[in-house]
Amino acid sequence: MSYLPIFLSLAGIWAIVVISPGPCFVATVQYATRGTSRDGVFVALGIAAGTVIWCVGSLLGLAVLFAKFSWLYHIVRLIGALYLIYLGIKTIRSARKPVPKAISSGVPVSGRKAWQIGFLTDISNPKVAAFFGSLFATLLPANAPVWVLSTAVALVVVIEFGWYYTMAHVFALRPIASLYRRAKRWIDYITGAVYILLGGRLATSK
Repeated sequence: MSYLPIFLSLAGIWAIVVISPGPCFVATVQYATRGTSRDGVFVALGIAAGTVIWCVGSLLGLAVLFAKFSWLYHIVRLIGALYLIYLGIKTIRSARKPVPKAISSGVPVSGRKAWQIGFLTDISNPKVAAFFGSLFATLLPANAPVWVLSTAVALVVVIEFGWYYTMAHVFALRPIASLYRRAKRWIDYITGAVYILLGGRLATSK
């Protein structure tokens, strides 16, 4: 059996999902424009790590677990929503602060901190488990060999990391970074509002 059509379908669907702006895109752009491309890349690595967990969890039946114990799903969803709202409030509160000297000089911030932001942003949405559960169930054969499952997970992670890696470098370009520093206050206000809206949407969604 040829699995190439399955992998191509998976890649196409996931690429469309990844390029659609969401919390992970906001986090990557925020760190890339405020610091360096390195900061954005660490955010992308954190996002990729979160996606690995959701993919593996989906293959192990995490989506089924959430469906069976809806209270667990709601708890995880609310925690994720509160985290996004927290990021929004934190960003808005920092809007009036000047650009830190380290950032204005292009010096990278802590890689661990950037990675944590990416990881927590990605892992904060349990809907991803349901999405991967349905996507894998639809595209992958019921008795697919381990190498097929591993390739599917690797394909998803590579596409996502590749996109955010590219965005990290694009938004760290000097003209774009300079634009951020000049318009920091309003960009932070807008970014914070987007975080809060996404958190509110996650909290109220079913």
